[in-house]
Parts: sequence; structure tokens; C-alpha cells
Amino acid sequence: MRKRTEPVALEHERCAAAGSSSSGSAAAALDADCRLKQNLRLTGPAAAEPRCAADAGMKRALGRRKGVWLRLRKILFCVLGLYIAIPFLIKLCPGIQAKLIFLNFVRVPYFIDLKKPQDQGLNHTCNYYLQPEEDVTIGVWHTVPAVWWKNAQGKDQMWYEDALASSHPIILYLHGNAGTRGGDHRVELYKVLSSLGYHVVTFDYRGWGDSVGTPSERGMTYDALHVFDWIKARSGDNPVYIWGHSLGTGVATNLVRRLCERETPPDALILESPFTNIREEAKSHPFSVIYRYFPGFDWFFLDPITSNGIKFANDENVKHISCPLLILHAEDDPVVPFQLGRKLYSIAAPARSFRDFKVQFVPFHSDLGYRHKYIYKSPELPRILREFLGKSEPEHQH
Repeated sequence: MRKRTEPVALEHERCAAAGSSSSGSAAAALDADCRLKQNLRLTGPAAAEPRCAADAGMKRALGRRKGVWLRLRKILFCVLGLYIAIPFLIKLCPGIQAKLIFLNFVRVPYFIDLKKPQDQGLNHTCNYYLQPEEDVTIGVWHTVPAVWWKNAQGKDQMWYEDALASSHPIILYLHGNAGTRGGDHRVELYKVLSSLGYHVVTFDYRGWGDSVGTPSERGMTYDALHVFDWIKARSGDNPVYIWGHSLGTGVATNLVRRLCERETPPDALILESPFTNIREEAKSHPFSVIYRYFPGFDWFFLDPITSNGIKFANDENVKHISCPLLILHAEDDPVVPFQLGRKLYSIAAPARSFRDFKVQFVPFHSDLGYRHKYIYKSPELPRILREFLGKSEPEHQH
């Protein structure tokens, strides 16, 4: 019995020892696994953190670039859409093109009282209002020669009207688009001409300044005709010259052509910065640069001008004018290109209507910087006017 139980006991002891040994190794393995996981938890995020931060920064940079690109693309599409839409808008609403040509809604300088020319330094100027047609009233300034400055103080309209019959010649000045008769460069020209002994009569066309009415080429020409007749009714035998500037040259040639056709021409016509016709001027204007090569430019932009009855055909008018003609143009004119003034001279000089009258073209070098509206600054201007208006024999000069 003892022999039987002894091996069993030994076997139990071996099993217990083996069990104890296996449970100990399992516990050790479990501890090692826990330590490894703990080490991974402790070291893993710290090692991965820089890489994650770099990835996040790169994503933010890419997001910003993408956002900027999307905004730029939207702006580009808007600009392109507007660029394409404008020609169609002008074609569908040709009245827009007329407003862009006249620019009568642009009143510069602002906040001046046109009833008070003395506020602009014209202390020998009177403000009138004339009525060319029913429902049309135009504001007029009359500046007497500077030598009468003292006599003119406090005088009324009647005195100024009577002064037109004096021995001093008269210049009817027709200004260009935009602004009013009180524009700075215009006022400076009045002062120069007044200092040379001329009466200067100028006005705002219907729709400009404080003049009442709707602008049109026909209306502007009729206003000029009305003022000319008003002057002639008071000037006696005094010479009356017509001076047009920029768009005013179109009004001037329209007026003088009509006066010549009715055989009452002015004593001379002076064109400052003139163009050939409004279509060529519109095509040459700086504003047209971005559309000059646009498909169908003439159809979109120039035909609406004609459909509004706007031609200002100086090149055609000069063929029917019979009085002395003086053209003044600065080589650096950015608004009406110099070549248009020279081209107009080349058309006028050989015209049969001028065969008994002198035609003169006076260029001003670009170094002088007179550009579009500062020819009045030229110290040569008094001599040019004296020599041209003081001669009566026919000649062509260049």
C-alpha cells in the first residue's frame, strides 16, 4: 500500500511543481507584455507627434492656397463676364454710348455757383440766360476785354450787351464734353483771350451745367447758332471768331457750315485739339483700348453712336466752310490723337471752299506738355492769334 501511494504522491508533487513553474512563466510573460504596451503608449505619441503636426500644417497651407485660387478664379470669371457683357449692354441700350460721349453729367469743378463767375476770378464777366427754344434755357458768360476791368465793376447785363458793339473783336467759345463753362482750363483761356483784347462769350449747351434741356448734336448746334445770332445782333461790324475745343470742334464746324450755307460766315474758325469725325475719335480714345480688337467693335460700339444721330463730321464739314481756319494741336494729346488733327488739316487745306482763305496748322511739341487742354499756357499763343487773325491775304501755312 505504501509502495502504491508513494509514486502517486511523487507524481502530485511533480505536477504541482510543474504547475507552479508554468504559472510563473505565464505571469512573467504577461508582465512583459504589459510593460511593452505601456512603453508603446508612452513612447508612441511622442514619436508620432511631429509627423502629425507637419501633416496638419501642410493641409492648412494647401487649404489656404486652394481658397485663394478659388477667390481669384471667381474674380477672374466676374471680370471676364463683365468684359463680355458691356458690349452687349451698349448695343442693347445705345443711349449709354451717347452719355459717354457727352459726359454732361460730369460736373467739374463741383460746388461752384455758375451765376457768380467772379468766384472763379472773372471779375469782368456777366452771367446771362438765353432761351434758344421752348423748354430750353442755356447759361452764358460774357467776359469783356481786360482793359475794361474797372469799368465793368457793378455793371448790369444791359451794359455788357452794349459793350459788344465796341471796337474789340469777339470770340464765341464752344467747350468740349464734361464739365461746365466754369472748368478750370476754360476759365484760364478766357483770361488769356481777355488780356489780348477780346470779348469772350461762352455757354453751356442744353443739359450741361445749369442749362436746361436734353443733350443732342442737333440741340448743341442750334444752341451755338442762337448765341452767334444773339452776338451778331449786338456786335455791329466787330469781327466775330468761333473757337471750338475737343468735342466743341464738332459743334463749331456744324455751326460754321450752316453759317456759310446761309452766307453769314464768321470772320474765322479756330479749332483746338480737333478730330476728323466722332467714329474715328471714339476708336482712338484711350477708353476704347481694351475693346479695340474685340470682335465686332464697330458694330457694338460705333454703330450705336451713329444710331443716336451723333456724327460730328469735321472732315465732311470743312469741305463746305469758307472762312479762315486755324488748327491748334499738341503732339502729346492723349484724348484726341495728334494725327487726327493733322489729318483734318490735310483734308481742309486743298478743299475748294478754302481756296480764297488761309488754312494754318500749328503743332505744339510734346516736350511742352500741353496735352489735351493746356495750349492756353503757350507763350506763343498771343503771337499766333495776332498773326493769323491780323492778316487778311489768303495763304496756306504749315
